[in-house]
Amino acid sequence: MPFPIEQKLVIAVASSALFDLSESDAVFREQGPNAYRHYQASNLDVPLGKGVAFPFVRRVLSINRHFAEERPVEVILLSRNSAITGKRVFRSIRHHGLDITRAAFLEGKSPYPYIPAFNASLFLSANERDIQHAVEAGYPAGLVLPSAVVDDDSDGELRIAFDFDGVIADDASERIYKEGELADFHRHEQDQADVPLNPGPLADLFRKLALLQALEDKAVDRDAGYRRILRMAIVTARNAPAHERVVTTLEHWGVNANETFFLGGMTKARILSVLRPHMFFDDQKSHLSSAGGAIPMVHIPFGIANAPATL
Repeated sequence: MPFPIEQKLVIAVASSALFDLSESDAVFREQGPNAYRHYQASNLDVPLGKGVAFPFVRRVLSINRHFAEERPVEVILLSRNSAITGKRVFRSIRHHGLDITRAAFLEGKSPYPYIPAFNASLFLSANERDIQHAVEAGYPAGLVLPSAVVDDDSDGELRIAFDFDGVIADDASERIYKEGELADFHRHEQDQADVPLNPGPLADLFRKLALLQALEDKAVDRDAGYRRILRMAIVTARNAPAHERVVTTLEHWGVNANETFFLGGMTKARILSVLRPHMFFDDQKSHLSSAGGAIPMVHIPFGIANAPATL
């Protein structure tokens, strides 16, 4: 029996993240909304190219094919387009074989207020203002940064990487680090090693992904030849002794990552270039870079890491 939407992993995605809208956006900016509508109508049957979030979305939807009875994943389109100009988006969805059936078209308005209505654990968009407003409202949202789109059809694995503080957990520890010295941070985290941190903006996403891991565990129990789809990693600047609080928090929530990297300030790109995640989430833009821009990066503008500088 399919999961009700309250129990599913729901990903909300803007067309700006799912597809390459560079040409369409240029028409809108340079010629206005009427020219934009005409442009979309005249290119209705020209499929849009893949956007930065496309490889991630395609793979997360593939989980439903392996769990056809439960169908535990749903992707919903939240768009600033009108339903009329959005026709091309849905035809492109069909062309690319994406199982997306639910959508909201807001005709120029920001779609972020509808994140909780759809029970979404994540909203992805390339519109910085929409994402900032969503995060300020307490919703799980991330800004998809420009990068190369690499979608290898022969690679069926879905690799997702997360920073820890300010992403999975809240920024309470990050505040200690920002407001003091590294030694103060390590001393505080060692003292609080047995105290789990509070959830951060993507905690619910991480938990829902952990439920998918549990489904895959059962699939392996039934069939030793089952090939897992989901692979989750935590890539954090923490190191020992501050690492233990990460483990405590995950244990308290009853979740885990397949791989955890405690880098102690080492450049994250060195790990990401080997891991090659289909999405990496971090609250600090300074960590969101990779060689040749080949790793899809998502900025979570949350907490003290994104607070305006004070004089």
